[in-house]
Amino acid sequence: MAHENRDIPVWDPALRLFHWSLVACVVGAVVSVKIGGNAMRWHQGFGLAVLGLIVWRLQWGFVGPQTARFCTFVRGPREILAYLRGQWHGVGHNPLGALSVLALLGLFGLQALLGLFTYDEISFRGPLAPLIDGDWQLRLTGWHRALEPLLWLIVLLHVGAIVFYAVVKKEDLVRPMVTGYRRLPPGVQDVPRVEWGNKTYALRLALTVAVALAVVYLASGVWIPAPAPVAPTPGMDW
Repeated sequence: MAHENRDIPVWDPALRLFHWSLVACVVGAVVSVKIGGNAMRWHQGFGLAVLGLIVWRLQWGFVGPQTARFCTFVRGPREILAYLRGQWHGVGHNPLGALSVLALLGLFGLQALLGLFTYDEISFRGPLAPLIDGDWQLRLTGWHRALEPLLWLIVLLHVGAIVFYAVVKKEDLVRPMVTGYRRLPPGVQDVPRVEWGNKTYALRLALTVAVALAVVYLASGVWIPAPAPVAPTPGMDW
């Protein structure tokens, strides 16, 4: 049928920008931490950006367009089983893919939070490390490092799923995340509304970005007073 060959809106511009920005920041964080040294300042910057992006995405999951909202794609075991049996028909994230989205947001968000309090025992400290004692700085640093293999695993599963869909199911998941549109899947009748160009969309976007920027400002630690200089002991040669 003709209507089955048309493209339909799936991912709004802000969500697509979030996706590719998160990819760029994660790559930047990995490269900078491997370089080390002065590049750790870049690592911190990328980490703060990841935190801001995650905060924004969590808000967008409640106030964004239809396909971006958690209530649209996060489902229970029954829907997941129906998808595995081939009985699910929809657009956007499928019930199994929703688990991947939640895992990515949760793990990368946790990693960014832990990074705020880290200490490398040489010269680099996270922006909020002064708020906790040294023992906790080292403990959270250990958790930050221990979480890295799990992040690699979830990324590999995510990429593997994209390759599986492309090779086995002959479905391109990358193009819709670039253009915002995908081919209407068979059996789908409920096409998402386009809510990308109205004033309400712009207002919600502005408010959620403002909240995310406020969180990044607080997480940057610029508001923490610098430690007072140690007064020299009388009689000592400085």
